Amino acid sequence: MKIGFIGVGRMGRAMSKNLLNAGYELIIYDIDKQAVRHLVSLGARAAKSPREMAEESEVILACLPSPRALEEVILGDEGVLKAAQSGSVLIDLGTTDPETIKRIARYATERGVEVLDAPVSGGTEGAEAGTLSIMVGGKREVFQGYFEVFRCIGEKIHYVGELGSGSLVKIVNNLMSSCNTVAMVEGLALGVKAGMDPETLYKVIKESSGFSRSFESRWARRIAKGDYDPGFTINLVRKDLGLAFKMGKELDVPLFMTHTADQVYSLAQSKGLHERDTSCIALFYEDLLKIKLGMSKEEERS
Repeated sequence: MKIGFIGVGRMGRAMSKNLLNAGYELIIYDIDKQAVRHLVSLGARAAKSPREMAEESEVILACLPSPRALEEVILGDEGVLKAAQSGSVLIDLGTTDPETIKRIARYATERGVEVLDAPVSGGTEGAEAGTLSIMVGGKREVFQGYFEVFRCIGEKIHYVGELGSGSLVKIVNNLMSSCNTVAMVEGLALGVKAGMDPETLYKVIKESSGFSRSFESRWARRIAKGDYDPGFTINLVRKDLGLAFKMGKELDVPLFMTHTADQVYSLAQSKGLHERDTSCIALFYEDLLKIKLGMSKEEERS
């Protein structure tokens, strides 16, 4: 099976490697030529445009940073749908709003192309390990037909309903995760400012009701080590929260906590932290309160 992959950044690159390791013939496209060259050195083949890639691909995976970028590579003049084969399948692995993925699907149907929305969760670590959680919306029979492709990149694969359902679940997931990260950092800051060691807080809360996956992934793996290199970036979390606000407005659902969390991430952007991991919000709590919630990379290495 020939698989096309559009968007081989941090997440896409890791998923592409797993597909290559599984023996699939992979055709890739990205505007980042360095990322493309790296995967070509591992056995992938580069296409000059999404259109060229689609000409040969039975299934096309897209992992892009925004709904606008997805629409451009699918519907643009050199986009996928200018050349996609009838009977092929487009799978969106990014976080896209249901409205956009349904609009793309309407155009795809005219060419005989099926669409699945299948956003992933688990970060770059999960992408590298092939243990991502995948939430899939679309026709069940199409999902089942490409289940083995999903198995190459994820471990926890959920069929959640009709087209757009995967995007809906992912937006809710990212809303909750993003709010959780802010609450976790704020709670740590309170405890440390009061004189408690952050590692003690972690050990006790890990076995108590305040524990969460965000505590594990953001403090133990990031803040404690002073590692704020890009994983799930500030820019991406604000984009995803924007999708949540759009849905909340359409459905008349108040999102009080989400707006508060968004302001914290907005502050991070104002401090130039756009491309750092979301856990970097710990840095300005440390600066504001003159405390340490973790250690610097230099301290970790020593």
